[in-house]
Amino acid sequence: MATLKTVNLSIYIYSGTSGSYTDSDLKYTLQKSIISYQNNIVFEIAEIVRDYIDVTFNNDYVSKTVWVTTIAGLVDDTDTVFTYGSPVTNTSLAFDGYGFYEDEINPQLTAYDLISSSTIYLPENTAGKLPVYAATTGSVVIDSATTTITDNGNTNQKIQYVDIPANTNTIAVKDSGGTTQKTITVVNVCEPKYIPYKVTFINRYGVFQDLYTFKKTTERFNVTDEKFKRNIINSSTVTYGVNQAQQTRYNINATSSITLNTGFIKEDMNETIEELFLSENLWIRYNNKTLPIIPKTKNLKFKTVLNDKLIDYTIDFEFAFDKINNVRW
Repeated sequence: MATLKTVNLSIYIYSGTSGSYTDSDLKYTLQKSIISYQNNIVFEIAEIVRDYIDVTFNNDYVSKTVWVTTIAGLVDDTDTVFTYGSPVTNTSLAFDGYGFYEDEINPQLTAYDLISSSTIYLPENTAGKLPVYAATTGSVVIDSATTTITDNGNTNQKIQYVDIPANTNTIAVKDSGGTTQKTITVVNVCEPKYIPYKVTFINRYGVFQDLYTFKKTTERFNVTDEKFKRNIINSSTVTYGVNQAQQTRYNINATSSITLNTGFIKEDMNETIEELFLSENLWIRYNNKTLPIIPKTKNLKFKTVLNDKLIDYTIDFEFAFDKINNVRW
């Protein structure tokens, strides 16, 4: 009886609807042989697929998913392609998300709304966005208004961002059968003293999520430079002017940073804070521009109502670019 020796794996990555790939969507062809003491051949393709999910954000909220079709050709120990059960074709929808260790291998997305908390904080008189998974969500009821979610199978609408009108109170996320799967409370914060800032990040589900900060903000400026000592003697007069610098600066640049405070929040926002820290892509809405930032804070003590009574977090961010433009072609 022939035994499995090698698998030839073709990987198609594409947008549109499931199965709509063409020859130009073939991105990789991999080959792997079985290890003598094992019964399966395993391919890890997550990092390959991530290269084709374009994570860009300019205060726009669009679906960032791709279809992945793999075709596995099975070859036996006589180098003959299996005629039964080969090739094996699988198609999956890929998000730029992640699972935790406790989720075990290949966790599947089963959520309806694509945020971990049951609370959304918005500045008073400010609208927001709620990301939902179109394949599982049937409707979203915001106070008394219903938004129907339709899934046409296209990657450009698999993730849908439902508008949350200003001063909303309650959101009910329902499945296709009309059963409420999650109730979200919207807290409208009146902040008369400080300017609220919106931080947007890619959460564990691979979608854009907003987190507003409401309290004290501190901005900082860090300059880097190099120096050299020059000869300032005038060779003709053998003198120098005291207005001339003996030490000269060069390669001058700077980075800016900002410290934000969330204000008081509920304990269930701890998961959101955790996902913000684990995100590779973050932006802040600053002076009417969407700018990339990086968390400088690397350690965080989670607060609880039991231990701390009131919960708030102060987080340091660095703007992800140099102050003096040094982008070169």
